[in-house]
Amino acid sequence: MDAFLSGAAQVLAPATLLYMLLGSIAGIIAAAIPGFTVTMAIVLTLPLTFSMEPLQGIAVMLSVYVGGYTGGLISAALLGIPGTPSSVATTFDAFPMARNGEPGRALSIGVWASFFGTLISTAVLIVAAPPLAIFAVRLGPWEYFSLIVFALTIVASLVGSSLQRGLIAAMIGLAISTIGTDPILGRPRFDFGLEVLAAGLPFLVVLIGIFAISQLASEVEDADAIKRGEKLVQGEISFRTWAVMREVLMRPVNLVRSSLVGVAIGALPGAGGSIANLVAYDQARRASKTPEAFGKGTPDGVVASEAGNSATAGGGLIPLIALGIPGSAVDAILMASLMVHGISVGPRLIMDNADLVYGMFVAMTVASLMMLVVCVLSMKSFLRVAEVPKWVVVPVVLVCCVVGSFALNNRVTDLYLLGFVGLFGYALRALDYPLAPLVLGVILGPIAETNLRRALMTDGDWSLFLTRPVSLVFLLAAAASVAWAVRSHLTARRARDSAKESA
Repeated sequence: MDAFLSGAAQVLAPATLLYMLLGSIAGIIAAAIPGFTVTMAIVLTLPLTFSMEPLQGIAVMLSVYVGGYTGGLISAALLGIPGTPSSVATTFDAFPMARNGEPGRALSIGVWASFFGTLISTAVLIVAAPPLAIFAVRLGPWEYFSLIVFALTIVASLVGSSLQRGLIAAMIGLAISTIGTDPILGRPRFDFGLEVLAAGLPFLVVLIGIFAISQLASEVEDADAIKRGEKLVQGEISFRTWAVMREVLMRPVNLVRSSLVGVAIGALPGAGGSIANLVAYDQARRASKTPEAFGKGTPDGVVASEAGNSATAGGGLIPLIALGIPGSAVDAILMASLMVHGISVGPRLIMDNADLVYGMFVAMTVASLMMLVVCVLSMKSFLRVAEVPKWVVVPVVLVCCVVGSFALNNRVTDLYLLGFVGLFGYALRALDYPLAPLVLGVILGPIAETNLRRALMTDGDWSLFLTRPVSLVFLLAAAASVAWAVRSHLTARRARDSAKESA
């Protein structure tokens, strides 16, 4: 109790609360700009915390962390462009909802889902950090590969009306992920001797090009609409915060399930929000009584994605606090911050620095509250984007995309790749190919390849994928997922055929 009170007192100090508020605002703004990820915001924050007390610095970075996971919602809902990789699935329903005249509702649902997802993940972090961390670090490359195989079956839920086109898009994404340097041996491959491809296609460049550039290009197709000053999002910009809160709470199963998915995936080193939001969205769609509503603006899709990605913030801290193993790049930066202050991160962290650990728990809760307050109070400002004509929004967002892509590696060649990928994404969109499976393939491809090769380099026996219990469970889940998806598509096809015959 003394350690808890000491940590809480440090976090609730006026100076710390002020710094956390500024961090929360910075995280939200950074993540709302396409290309400026949560990791980039944390990296920029790290030097500013060196002169602070250890817990104060960690609290500020946690505020940026939590705010960043929510900030990606803003551009996803209003522009159809995921602000961060962890908000890819949010675009599937938040943007259609905004386009249907409810931008305020889309944003409010996402903000409340993020808030509750962070709270649930913090509760799990407090209660189950040691056992979950021990389980997570016992997983080998066999289990990780099988997990990614299961995650890849999400493609079947994202293919839209054509299974063939969705699978082709996913295969293109997997192929893109193999371009560049071999992740194990460091040798160049599939670069065709072109210097521009020698370093591969950075994931963020692909994400921005596929979603942002193609979306912006499609927005300016109608020259007459541009001349008329047509808005990007039509509809009323009002929002009802408390009514939407009740709407989110009326979906307790979806909210808790998605949050737990985020916690579990966040606790796995190297996974993170980019996978969690897609898995949570997929599970919500499979459990729904109206799966056909997903992708058309259903609240369940927004709740699942935002609760899932925000819950990874607490999940990622589980292996960090319990065993000193960072679950993501952001957690590695938090770990580096502690080490700069001379704090040893490992299994004895909670015993030697109990006030620091309990302070982190309090900071997570306070950061989620600050994120909620900031978003609610600034909601009208965010929604003003809906009143800006396309001829203003499109070039401004395009500039942000270009700057974000260049800032990633400071390479001019990335801008050439951005233009090419953007045009390619626009062509796929025009041909009615779903873009989500392609992005999923780019995300999961390198993780699957790396873990498969590590498993085979450790032991060449393929049967280990089936004899290791956790790996077998993931593979069986993948098989069941594929069977369910095929059954659903066949049922939907029969329903369409019967509808045509009756017509």
